[in-house]
Amino acid sequence: MTAHSEPAALALFASGTGTNFEAIVRAIREGKLPRVKPALLVCDKPGAQVVERAVRMGVPVLEVRPGAFPSKEDYEKKILKALQEKKVDTIALAGYMRLVGPTLIEAFPNRILNIHPSLLPAFPGLHAQRQAVSYGVKVSGVTVHYVDLEMDHGPIILQKAVPVLDGDTEESLTLRIRAAEHEAYVEALRLHSEGRLLLKGRTVQVC
Repeated sequence: MTAHSEPAALALFASGTGTNFEAIVRAIREGKLPRVKPALLVCDKPGAQVVERAVRMGVPVLEVRPGAFPSKEDYEKKILKALQEKKVDTIALAGYMRLVGPTLIEAFPNRILNIHPSLLPAFPGLHAQRQAVSYGVKVSGVTVHYVDLEMDHGPIILQKAVPVLDGDTEESLTLRIRAAEHEAYVEALRLHSEGRLLLKGRTVQVC
């Protein structure tokens, strides 16, 4: 995404409650992301709570059931058509519980962002907070990264540390990490939208 006067269209992908979705849209509406506009919510679980949030906040919704398509490629082609119609520039995965395939990654190279509730490469995949508590780490956190074909693997844009306290449970750590997620994602999207992220191999430099 490059700096320009017209805000760039952002599509948000989500599967669940949509707390990160709402935090990002609120940040846009509050002027914290002046170069971004929310163009579309893509939800792979019709009826999920995030759809209610999007309707309430006036963001167009595309609900798509992956099982209704013969292949992942066909599923993503359906989504890609909608993204192209909305002239989407960037995608933010906000609790999208599905690996993104080549169809979308090739159409949006280094323009798909994801957030993960750990300090990657530690604790990738599902239940990262549970993994952190079980392992006994003293610090966990959040990672915002560009998306590639591997799970929780792409170049890291930024990370925020969150302490793991004595007596923490998966639930209590999740609540503290969630607050950090909202701050980190908005910051990463701001840097991306301002064209300030320079990718060199796996390293993302802020310029």
